[in-house]
Amino acid sequence: MRCETRIVARYAETDQMGVIHHAVYPVWFEVSRTEYIKTAGMTYTQLEKAGVMMPLSELSCKYYMPVHYEDEVTIITETVKLTFSRVTFRYRVMLNGSLMAEGSSTHAFVSSETFRPISLKKVMPGLYEKLRESVVEE
Repeated sequence: MRCETRIVARYAETDQMGVIHHAVYPVWFEVSRTEYIKTAGMTYTQLEKAGVMMPLSELSCKYYMPVHYEDEVTIITETVKLTFSRVTFRYRVMLNGSLMAEGSSTHAFVSSETFRPISLKKVMPGLYEKLRESVVEE
């Protein structure tokens, strides 16, 4: 499974050079990851109400070409690694077929009550299975 999220670069996201600031990309990754989770059949709100949180444990981003104000990019999100207690997503920022940036984020599955790691397979087997089926090779 992959999710494609379209974002139009806003003026407030640009830096003095007129390009999208590097700190914006993780925000775009979050927007796309939220859509991805919806595609898997559950919203973040439902996940959290069920007692599961997904704190960030690792984030990376490589920048290849600048994105400018009003460019419409597509963020492609995929699951590249899944264990019972962690998930890693890959993001590719595309503009007119060109790779502008790519990154990844790793998240733990933790209890919202204790903030201790949990097994998503035990707590939400349906969501775990949907994510497991969607894992792509890196």
